Amino acid sequence: MLNGTEKLLYVALVLLSACGKQEEVAKVVNPPSVSVITAKQASMEVREETVGSLEGLMDPTIAAEVSGRVLKVQVRQGQHVKKGQEIALLNPVDYQLQRREAVSEVSRLEALLNNQKRLVERNARLVERNFISQIVLDDVKTQEIALHRQLEGAKSRLATIEHNQSKTRLLSPMDGTVESRVVSEGDYVKVGDPLFQIISNQRLRAHLPFPESIASHIKPGLEVRLSSPTSDVEIVSHIRELKPAIGAGNRAIDVLADVENQPGWHAGASVSGVIVLDVRKDVVVVPEQSVVLRPAGEVVYAVSQDQAQVHQRIVHTGLRQDGMVEIIEGIQAGEQVVLDGAAFLTDGAKISVQKEASGKADS
Repeated sequence: MLNGTEKLLYVALVLLSACGKQEEVAKVVNPPSVSVITAKQASMEVREETVGSLEGLMDPTIAAEVSGRVLKVQVRQGQHVKKGQEIALLNPVDYQLQRREAVSEVSRLEALLNNQKRLVERNARLVERNFISQIVLDDVKTQEIALHRQLEGAKSRLATIEHNQSKTRLLSPMDGTVESRVVSEGDYVKVGDPLFQIISNQRLRAHLPFPESIASHIKPGLEVRLSSPTSDVEIVSHIRELKPAIGAGNRAIDVLADVENQPGWHAGASVSGVIVLDVRKDVVVVPEQSVVLRPAGEVVYAVSQDQAQVHQRIVHTGLRQDGMVEIIEGIQAGEQVVLDGAAFLTDGAKISVQKEASGKADS
């Protein structure tokens, strides 16, 4: 059995031994593992981006061109239609009856005209033999001319009736989709009453509001990149025109660009537009992960030549695009900087390089 003094000595030895082990563990702790990347030179675009809307340039409202009762409605809302496809039929009976009457009138006048021609021929022979005077011949010739004019008028009326009768068949003026239908079978419609609206996405116009501050840099013909949430395809168009007035509510200038025959693009959808105003060549760039915010400002951690230690560099940044940051001042091209793990470092910290990236930051 140990006495009291021996117990105290034993406890002190155990504590000293534990402290020594903790110091040994602390000594063997590895420095943080990081990945590094080399700052490089690249070209960066000075872009101006905005979000606008798409307008359909071909969205006619089909209205009744003649009066009549609707016999058939052959399309429904949302249905795709082809150019020339019949979409509705009005009652043609009234126009059929009018046509019969006009045909009869044309036939009557043709018969009268034929008879008058024969009368003119007979009178001409009688004048040659001096059996009648020239005045009688002139009178029948005048009647012939009058019948000619009456026949022409009757044929014009017949053509008008046939044209109106053809309008009882409503045809789609283009390929598209029925956006709205405001008529049903049995409705009586008058001239000008709207019946259908058809939307075509073959020709669209993008309305892009850009700030008035860059109005002097934008002009027709400038390239603009367009993308829409309804399509995975980015297209390149050109500025068609600029609206002359600046919006009173948003102080923006409306830039117009056309989109033609793009599957998946729809009128009324939003559209993102990017205009490249300038290209900065051979600027120093690093990934966004390499730039961290500290009390001194934005900094990157440059890696020493032996890749064992980092040094904090205060940097002046510029453009940010596609995960890369332009470094205007603070880092030169060819220097290695910390990529992953930069947010956990301090000036002069020891590091262990896990890997060296060769391109952009990992996505």
